[in-house]
Amino acid sequence: MKQKKIPMRKSLVSGEQFPKKQLLRVVYTKAGEISIDPNGKANGRGAYIALQNREAQMAKKKRVFDRAFSAKIADAFYDELIAYVEHQVARKALLEATYSAEQAPDYD
Repeated sequence: MKQKKIPMRKSLVSGEQFPKKQLLRVVYTKAGEISIDPNGKANGRGAYIALQNREAQMAKKKRVFDRAFSAKIADAFYDELIAYVEHQVARKALLEATYSAEQAPDYD
């Protein structure tokens, strides 16, 4: 059976290629609005960064979306981006966490 092709995208910050599902898409619309696109399907020009706290911090420091979209992006958006990435990383860590039987509550 044929192996399904995994779409790869490049992170603006690090320049590394990642599977599309491990990246966060940021969209710039023709109306000049910028937003985080968690589903990856919004209309507009998209740019990707890895879902890592370090990448979000570097995105703000380097102002990568200003260059990618050739527009002035407000600091408030970068702060929102950092908060969103931190939240997603924390959720991912909780999903991957395993617990032992000793930590489970006793319902007897």
